[in-house]
Amino acid sequence: MKALQKKIVSEGKVLSDTVLKVDSFLNHQIDPNLMKEIGEEFAARFQEAGVTKIVTIESSGIAPATMAGLLMNVPVVFARKRKSLTLSENLYTAQVHSFTKKETNEISISGDFIQYDDVVLIIDDFLANGQAVLGLLEMIEQAGARLAGVGIVIEKGFQSGGQLIRDRGIRVESLANVASLKNGKVEFAEDSYTL
Repeated sequence: MKALQKKIVSEGKVLSDTVLKVDSFLNHQIDPNLMKEIGEEFAARFQEAGVTKIVTIESSGIAPATMAGLLMNVPVVFARKRKSLTLSENLYTAQVHSFTKKETNEISISGDFIQYDDVVLIIDDFLANGQAVLGLLEMIEQAGARLAGVGIVIEKGFQSGGQLIRDRGIRVESLANVASLKNGKVEFAEDSYTL
């Protein structure tokens, strides 16, 4: 997605060889027009997959997942990272370690929202080490639902997550694949954009 790559180049900040800050348009402040384009792209890529639900993890995956859900006309369910008094029974849960935050959270989804007959598309903002996707996949398996695939806004192709998920035979569609953040420059796997 050229619009996403251009936004990463113009507004993203390389904080280290492994950390890309995109909070001006994706995971703090949200660019609604870009989110609409991202939703359209995911909807187009997975239009033939029979998706009945989109699943993401709070909070940064909610915006792209919601736009895709709107365009695919399917509900969006997000896994909660915090315990809730109203979410205590009939739960699917998994442990997820955050690469960026360096913490492990128990995530949960109500069993009321994912059923055995659902075809689920996972959407998330970043794919680095794959832990969030694996946690969401574990809950989809607990529900007995079928996975349509994984949609990722930005994949860090230089980290192991993408390969880990693909090695399980899972379809992964990344809209921007960052090959390197070395020397403060963003290099994409698909072309020669640099920052």
